[in-house]
Amino acid sequence: MKSARYSYLAQQFANPDQILEELARLVATGDFTLGKPVAEFERRFADMLGIRHAIGVGSGTDALKLSLKALDVGHGDEVITAANTFIATVGAIHETGARAVLVDCTDSFCMDVDQVEAAITPRTKAIMPVHFTGEVVDMPRIMAIAGRHHLHVVEDACQGILSEWDGKRSGTWGAAAGFSLHPLKNLNVWGDGGVIVTNDDRMDEKLRLLRNHGLRTRDEIAVLGCNSRLDSVQAVVGNWLIGQTVDITEQRIRNGAFYDKALSGIPGIVVPPRRQGTKRVFHLYMVFAKDRDALYQHCLSRGVEAKVHYPIPLYQQEGLKVLGYLPGRFPVTDRHASQVISFPVDQHLSREEQEYVVEVVRDFYEGR
Repeated sequence: MKSARYSYLAQQFANPDQILEELARLVATGDFTLGKPVAEFERRFADMLGIRHAIGVGSGTDALKLSLKALDVGHGDEVITAANTFIATVGAIHETGARAVLVDCTDSFCMDVDQVEAAITPRTKAIMPVHFTGEVVDMPRIMAIAGRHHLHVVEDACQGILSEWDGKRSGTWGAAAGFSLHPLKNLNVWGDGGVIVTNDDRMDEKLRLLRNHGLRTRDEIAVLGCNSRLDSVQAVVGNWLIGQTVDITEQRIRNGAFYDKALSGIPGIVVPPRRQGTKRVFHLYMVFAKDRDALYQHCLSRGVEAKVHYPIPLYQQEGLKVLGYLPGRFPVTDRHASQVISFPVDQHLSREEQEYVVEVVRDFYEGR
């Protein structure tokens, strides 16, 4: 039977000999903590984005949390972010002691910038726009709002590596930005890892302290920090892949364009609006589907590993009742939770597999 798998890791790392050779050389040095591979990866990551500093940390979540902490966001503060994001965004905010204030999204999957100013209170200290799915938030408007209200901007670019708004890359707009190196991201490693980027020299210095227990030297503690260092082992994997990131991204964009054209002609499927001037990088490929749950089950039964991101709106989750939002507060987010479906879009996906995905979707609606 034909199929279309979701995870591509077995293909991406089918021949890991070169990585294993590099790891063997690392083992011989014992350079496991903040070693030379980390410094090399940070330099290459910063160069790729065209930004002054990149700081390797333990995860994308930590990248967001430490960025906020470096800006002195903490207890009593509020941070505005998107209602349709992954839990890591809100979790990072609350780990600082601050409170997440949510705004609804648009059908672009990014936060509705028209709602941001109404969410600002005297306690607001920062805005955290989320480049969800690899789409791009309208950053010029976000920066203008932040400027008028003297707020910090920390971008959640965990899904948005190499995405752009009007030629300017995600992660290079605000005071800092967090990226994830999770295994299913467009630039990935063999476990958790994250990167913070900033153009601010003082932020760079503070973040390097915060990620390493606040240690200025082995014996001097400058600030209270934590342990969130990108492992040298993961940096070896990152260095092996980072040179491929542009090609990976361009292939995902081509795959997304194929789906857009092929699926847009199927009754029951609505392709999201594709705004001019944005470069979306398709960490996820999502469309709106009539009878989504039935389509989802149909896809699984035919060997298409579709996903739903996410079936329960974040603000309605039991663990987030503390936010105090009632059901129906974010109607666009609610609609997305009932309508969106994600299809495989990675760089290892063959055109034959994509055509099969389209065939399965078409068969579902024609059969009904």
